[in-house]
Amino acid sequence: MKQIIQDLKKGNTILEEVPAPQVKAGSLLIKTTRSLVSLGTERMLVEFGKAGFIDKARQQPDKVKQVLDKMKAEGILPTLEAVFNKLNQPLPLGYCNVGVVEAVGKGVHRFKVGDRVASNGNHAEYVCVPENLCAKIPDGVSDEEAAFTVIGAIGLQGIRLCNPTFGETIVIIGLGLIGLVTAELLKANGCRVIGYDFDQQKVDMARSKGLTAFNPSQGTDPVKFVQQATNETGADGVIITASAKSDEVIHQAADMSRKRGRIILVGVIGLNIRRDDFYKKELTFQVSCSYGPGRYDENYEQKGQDYPLPYVRWTEQRNFEAILQAMESGQLDVKPLITEQVPLEQYGEIYGDMRKKGSIASILVYPENSKRNSSVSLRESHIERQSPSGDLGGAAKGVFGIIGAGNFTSSTIIPGMNAAGANLKIIASAGGLSAKTMAKKGNIAVATSDYKEILNDPEVDTVMITTRHNLHAPMTIEALKAGKNVFVEKPLCLTEEELEQILEATGAFAAASSKNRHCEEGEVQRSLPKQLVETPGSASNEEPATVDKQIAASLPSVTPHNNGAPMIVVGFNRRFAPLAIKMKQLLGEGAKNIVATMNAGFIPPEVWVHDLAIGGGRIIGEACHYIDLCTYLAGSKVTAVCMNSMGINPEENTDNASILLKYENGSNAVINYFANGSKAYSKERIEAFAQEKTLIIDNWRTLKAYGIKGFSKQKTRLDKGHKNQFKQLVESVKSGVPIIPFDEVINTTQASFAAIQSLKEGRWIEV
Repeated sequence: MKQIIQDLKKGNTILEEVPAPQVKAGSLLIKTTRSLVSLGTERMLVEFGKAGFIDKARQQPDKVKQVLDKMKAEGILPTLEAVFNKLNQPLPLGYCNVGVVEAVGKGVHRFKVGDRVASNGNHAEYVCVPENLCAKIPDGVSDEEAAFTVIGAIGLQGIRLCNPTFGETIVIIGLGLIGLVTAELLKANGCRVIGYDFDQQKVDMARSKGLTAFNPSQGTDPVKFVQQATNETGADGVIITASAKSDEVIHQAADMSRKRGRIILVGVIGLNIRRDDFYKKELTFQVSCSYGPGRYDENYEQKGQDYPLPYVRWTEQRNFEAILQAMESGQLDVKPLITEQVPLEQYGEIYGDMRKKGSIASILVYPENSKRNSSVSLRESHIERQSPSGDLGGAAKGVFGIIGAGNFTSSTIIPGMNAAGANLKIIASAGGLSAKTMAKKGNIAVATSDYKEILNDPEVDTVMITTRHNLHAPMTIEALKAGKNVFVEKPLCLTEEELEQILEATGAFAAASSKNRHCEEGEVQRSLPKQLVETPGSASNEEPATVDKQIAASLPSVTPHNNGAPMIVVGFNRRFAPLAIKMKQLLGEGAKNIVATMNAGFIPPEVWVHDLAIGGGRIIGEACHYIDLCTYLAGSKVTAVCMNSMGINPEENTDNASILLKYENGSNAVINYFANGSKAYSKERIEAFAQEKTLIIDNWRTLKAYGIKGFSKQKTRLDKGHKNQFKQLVESVKSGVPIIPFDEVINTTQASFAAIQSLKEGRWIEV
């Protein structure tokens, strides 16, 4: 399918060919017929993309400070890499979509296939939109009119915050698309409306709708005009729908308001508010948030949890419905606002000059016969799925498929795997666009929105899972059942039940494969998952390589091309960092004391990592990194865990905790995972004590040693082990020997679960 995107680095607006999205639970898959271009909001994004790096920095001074702080903590080169990676990710344009429902996701009950709907979908031939961000279009409303639904809801939400009553005078500052719609809705509400704008065409349009409007550039003073029109009383309310950098707009709004008047900001302006303006009149000021209650609420938008109507009368979805009803009844007439209708392929007529005179509302018209392709080749248009795309050399050489195309995949996995010489064939993301972007960046042959294409591809022998945490376990199980090696970003899973399911899937696959696999001593018999957890010979005095071989020997062959074992590897990269390897070498054998501190930084509570059902919380989702690192340095496995957290309610989710670990070989470790520290302090610090030696890693850039003859300090560029991890992963897939013993992966996962249990029960938990 085709989709309009904005290249933030080069500034180009592109009609890109991308994989169509897959319908998700709680969402609708919509075949687009029309979409409205927001000439205000989208113009800002396009002009930001075209701006140079210095101008971009000037427009976002808060981001500049973040960049400078990151440079201090992690160095210049890693920071620049992160910035350029962010700019390399294209931005999908558009949020006013109309189309026909092609498929409904699990749990959707209010919509059916064939419904005409308005949504906040992008400019794309197919969009997948959550149910609460869609509204059915009445039969009496055309697709062109319905394309104004979201724009109308933005204006309507500003009106609801202003709370006007019949007969009040409301001023609209800025008669662009949102301003004109807002003014007409206010008129339908029984208000007297005064509007002004510097564009005479928009002023004339407002007058044609029976509104009082003027152009300040023709000599009219806005404040004096409003005062005179209200008999020196002032406006009851002012709704600002303009876009301006100046603080003069808010000053004018205050001057023209009556005492105890209301000012609502819908647009974007300078907000250097003068206290006297508001103090003398006791004015109220409020910023309107998009379409209404529910906006940016994960539970409402993504999980479909509606607000009860008796308590929240107008949600964003109900605002959509109200706008459509106003169109159907004739209270809102948007047809005169349509400046042009342009076929999607000719999008450049709109985006080429978004400041051209005479434009109010531009509509994109989509082809009726657009095709939905679940996968799009990026290097050769003739490549077909399930068939060889050139000489990939067979599964024995290690062919990788990636599920997930987020920031981590873009910034770390693809560069790291390419540097390791990995054979990346296919990448999947639910939305499609990010997969296409990553495929271009990483020279990956195929992008798809259906991850099952990876599982069904006979050439792919290893699946890399980089999705949100709640998908790790089910996708790992699916990959195992498809006979693939698995590399899954931490954590492996979120619950004990999921861990059991993974072990059962591994055991079932082993049992099924063993029927057709023989060795010199006869048919192989296994009894997983128990033997995977209690692998013979995995005690602390056993050589790691021997343990690896025993784990590998307990698993079946992935394909006829590979006589090794299918592997489950978790992305515990810290153990592969050069400084961690050096620290372990210098520490030697025997029991150790280890203190690992993670100055993790604050993450707002609404972010998905805190959601126990999706992210698992930061202890299971992130602190597991450090459990594995301590296990690596200790050279042993965890036997017991105790965790304490800041706060008084142990049932609450936490990201401020201390975890104590006991090891089989007598080692002791303390992991301090804190989110309340200063960003100016090192993010990660590891201290190890053994045999009158002390070693300290500071932020993966320096290693200091005390009590070691001939070694005192080592400095490196920031290196958390990803590069070495991916290099070893590529080699291990070919050899069949896992880079981390599977019993250690299980032990670390169980230890993270034990930490949560310890916090709840207030005691040590044995692993």
